[in-house]
Amino acid sequence: MDRHLVVALVYDRLCTFEFGCVTELFALERPELDVEWYRFAVCASEPGPIRAAGGITVAAPYTLRMLERAATIVVPGWRDPDETPPEPLLRKIRAAYRRGARLCSICSGVFVLAAAGVLDGKTVTTHWRYADKLQKRYPQLNVKPDALYVDEGQVITSAGSAAGIDMLLHLVRRDYGSAIANRVAQRLVVPPHREGGQAQFLPRPLPADDSGRLAKLMDWVRVNPALPHTLRSLAEHAAMSPRTLQRQFHDATGMAPYEWLLRERVAIARELLEAQTRLPMARIAERAGFGSEESLRRHFRRIALTSPGAYRRKFGDGAA
Repeated sequence: MDRHLVVALVYDRLCTFEFGCVTELFALERPELDVEWYRFAVCASEPGPIRAAGGITVAAPYTLRMLERAATIVVPGWRDPDETPPEPLLRKIRAAYRRGARLCSICSGVFVLAAAGVLDGKTVTTHWRYADKLQKRYPQLNVKPDALYVDEGQVITSAGSAAGIDMLLHLVRRDYGSAIANRVAQRLVVPPHREGGQAQFLPRPLPADDSGRLAKLMDWVRVNPALPHTLRSLAEHAAMSPRTLQRQFHDATGMAPYEWLLRERVAIARELLEAQTRLPMARIAERAGFGSEESLRRHFRRIALTSPGAYRRKFGDGAA
């Protein structure tokens, strides 16, 4: 298995936007990053011609055999959630899963992975309009209809369209660290990091706020993560009631203020671990706002799915 090889699947009636997201992230050369970047290939799930949305035809250079070499396989949507994918494709997906390849889906692509049986017992997501269908058809899955993406380790699923970009940047962050992921996001002209648990869409418009109080509060917290923030102190700084602040935070992010704060502190800790390789862990905990190493380790492991020490060894400046 080639650990840097990403293979995207194409199929008749291809979802063009989702496929474009994958090629934008992995197919472009990025010499400015000074790392061994991904290698990218495209394989067809069936004999051509491969028609795609927008009236174009795609000529894929590889067959399903390419999946046998891939370290990461991305399914950029599926043409019809009610259509069972071809069995040869499902066999290749199962074989890739057994050998440890990373499997990713965007939007309706989750139906391919579910049909292959590699999602059984896992928490997954898809576009909100497909969530009920997915849950009813595959009751052995735990479908989160409001998540941007869900990382289950070997399997990562994302919601519709642009949420695929968030998931793919998350993969870059897993593989290369937040500094590299942020530079890729900058080139894409997109936000560098949206957590997978953030809401897919706003359930209702945010209340009119000409002063942008919520956005200003978030920016202030990012600059001052080490202050002893509480719901009451945050509400006072934003000139809101605690109840209003909670409601607006949930509408904007899908999270309570405290959970958002913890994730911001973990993001700051990640950047410090990458750049400040000699800074003691206690100082990182202090500067990120955790107060203690124990608190840093507990929340870092829950959110980043690894320990601060392991993260520094992998992504710290000068790491191999």
